[in-house]
Amino acid sequence: MYKCIGGCHCGQVKFEVDVPGIIRVHRCNCSICKKSGYMHLIVPANYFHLLSGKESLTEYRFHTGVARHLFCNRCGIKSFYVPRSHPEGISVNLNCLELPDEVEVLVEVFDGRNWRENRADLV
Repeated sequence: MYKCIGGCHCGQVKFEVDVPGIIRVHRCNCSICKKSGYMHLIVPANYFHLLSGKESLTEYRFHTGVARHLFCNRCGIKSFYVPRSHPEGISVNLNCLELPDEVEVLVEVFDGRNWRENRADLV
């Protein structure tokens, strides 16, 4: 496992996440991910540690209100959130993570517009 640092653009929100040597991320086509370019790396909650910026997070919920989209209230970047598909975990935005060169990234396309039918693909 590798400990990697991530965060928002302005640096107010910082976190650490444990990742294995090979990670699988999802490029999603749902309405919010498509517009923001979010690349999902879903990890168990205990692999994620918020280091700073809790007070800088603004929450946005839509549709069912289950997913907790968390944005930095200064720069607007969503570097992580609690997904509806895995409420026991955290989805980290790969684009907000500093990965060591040794970590191999496999990118898969995910049909998030029809996520209920495709949820098993996220495991």
